[in-house]
Amino acid sequence: MPSTPLPPDFDAPAAESPVAFRRYERPARPRWQRYLLHLVLFLVTLATTTLAGAEWITGRFTFAEPGFQVAEVVQGLWFSVPFLGVLTVHEFGHYFTARHNRIRASLPYYIPFFTGFFNTLGTFGAVIRIKDRIYSRREYFDVGLAGPLAGFLVAIPVLIYGFTHLPPLEYIFTIHPEYRVYGAEYARYVYQQSGETITLAKPLLYQGLEYLFADPARLPHPNELMHYPVLMAGALSLFFTALNLVPIGQLDGGHILYGLLGFRRANRLSAALFIAFIFYAGLGLFSLSTSSSTWLYWGLPYGLYLFLVFRRALPTPRRGAMLALAVWAAQIAVASALPTLQGQPGWLAFGLLLGTVTGIYHPPAPNEQPLSTARKVLGWLMLLIFVLCFTPSPFSFT
Repeated sequence: MPSTPLPPDFDAPAAESPVAFRRYERPARPRWQRYLLHLVLFLVTLATTTLAGAEWITGRFTFAEPGFQVAEVVQGLWFSVPFLGVLTVHEFGHYFTARHNRIRASLPYYIPFFTGFFNTLGTFGAVIRIKDRIYSRREYFDVGLAGPLAGFLVAIPVLIYGFTHLPPLEYIFTIHPEYRVYGAEYARYVYQQSGETITLAKPLLYQGLEYLFADPARLPHPNELMHYPVLMAGALSLFFTALNLVPIGQLDGGHILYGLLGFRRANRLSAALFIAFIFYAGLGLFSLSTSSSTWLYWGLPYGLYLFLVFRRALPTPRRGAMLALAVWAAQIAVASALPTLQGQPGWLAFGLLLGTVTGIYHPPAPNEQPLSTARKVLGWLMLLIFVLCFTPSPFSFT
């Protein structure tokens, strides 16, 4: 996902050359040093995602238990290569589109993350840095759309390959020998008392590809998806594609929404979607039947959270605080009337990032000329892809 600087004030007419609006900085470090940094970050992230894949496949941890054998590390490549491949194609989609529009941009900065003591993905993703002022609404649209579109076009073949190359049932018995006694019906017996396993939800697109290409007799139970590295890489690729396409602020989806609707309408819709997003995420945390101890220990932190995420949503902090109280009151009312209706608290962390770091509003461009019809069609198609890849509760406990 590209990081876009907020635009400075400007007075020049929109008809001037885009070059007039570029923001140039002091000379950078030697090119070889910059290339070396990007290469080292990529290689470290390849190593961490490979080890993370080996941990998911084997169910063991790198530093908590005896080390992996070479064959097990090689197995981890079946996760890291397709997952990092989709991520790389996504970022280079942004990069090459920016360069095509004569916008200076950095190569991707990969962000490794690995502990060796509990499951991770081996990375927090990657970003490119936009170094110039983006001149037009069309440029925002093109750069924002190119990344998720490119990544999506690679994620689909990854999933199809995973579905068409499923191992036989015997594979799961090599990982869980204790399941063998139950045969093909193992799921009916081994998960009844669990309730603590995190599983990935299946978005509509995943379900459609599964129906078209997978052999039902070989499909893994959702609890065992982590042992199928290519499928897991494809499923996570759809999840991160949807995450980038959320049509709020300066996410890729926010750039697309801005290109389609323009500054005023896009920002009004972005704010409304953000309020609905936070409302859903925290739904069910508090109600009139919530215990007094929960209110005592978590009421104040949650109230401060709502203030932090909404304080910039309206012109003044006071009005932001009033909006936070209104959302909280609505959550309590709905949760009290419909106690079975639950949100997804995991989204609250993402909401905090949107509300305090990236922002929920999109900056204007000097040139607000509307998009061509072809771009509008492509933009709405990308928002449809977002719907097909998105699930309100991407992770669940089974």
